[in-house]
Amino acid sequence: MNKRPLSFYILAAFFGLFVLFLYGPMITIFMLSLQGPQGTLTFPMRGFSFYWLGQVFQEQRVGNFVEAFQRSLLLGVSVMLLSVIVSVMAGLAFRDRFKGSNVIFYLTISSLIVPSVLISLGIGIAFQVLKIDTNWFSSGLGSHLTWTVPFAFLIMIGVFNRFNPSYEEAARDLGASNVKTFWEIVFPLILASLIGVGLLTFTLSYDEFTRTSLVSGQRNTLPLEIFGMTTNVTSPALYALGTLTTLFSFAMIAIGFFSFQFFSKRQQQ
Repeated sequence: MNKRPLSFYILAAFFGLFVLFLYGPMITIFMLSLQGPQGTLTFPMRGFSFYWLGQVFQEQRVGNFVEAFQRSLLLGVSVMLLSVIVSVMAGLAFRDRFKGSNVIFYLTISSLIVPSVLISLGIGIAFQVLKIDTNWFSSGLGSHLTWTVPFAFLIMIGVFNRFNPSYEEAARDLGASNVKTFWEIVFPLILASLIGVGLLTFTLSYDEFTRTSLVSGQRNTLPLEIFGMTTNVTSPALYALGTLTTLFSFAMIAIGFFSFQFFSKRQQQ
């Protein structure tokens, strides 16, 4: 019987530690959020119930989880739609070389290199100079787009680089306009990719903390609200919020995955 090499056991141990550090805190939060009304922030658990999950939707002593979640959800959906639209338009434009394309490309992805806090600080200063109040849906939207658009842009360039232009040429030969060609030929073929881009950009926006920290104005998004409550909330309600938001994220991933599978199968038919 062949013995496994030492590298196998080292890799297995590393992977085990990776899984432990990745899912250990998540499982701990899940468990502590399912305590009874007398539960605390640490082990041992005191009873089992869904009491603290219900408390998330109640008014807290400091802050409000529900309103912050609504802001993050609305902001995430807006960022997702704008990122998809801009990236598709950019991907179509970059199919052909044009003057200044290299400059535009590097300017677009440069925000991925600049530290997030500097982006947030710069946008906040710009709004201050223009005498415009910062707000989670104006300056916050701009700061999130500097994070999501470059990723969506890079993905769509890859998608269109593999796209076969003969489909469009055939449609135009049959008399279809550019608009009709896009909606009836191009759009169905790239729809599965757009779902992936939309899911990615929504997740990046929904979880973003640093780029929002200095430009959110008087009202916090959910990540900022959670951070602010870590020094004030001394009950498992904070853990319950973590459980619900994690389940929400898994639900979004599941929706995106099954939508991708559905449209991919339709595309192959």
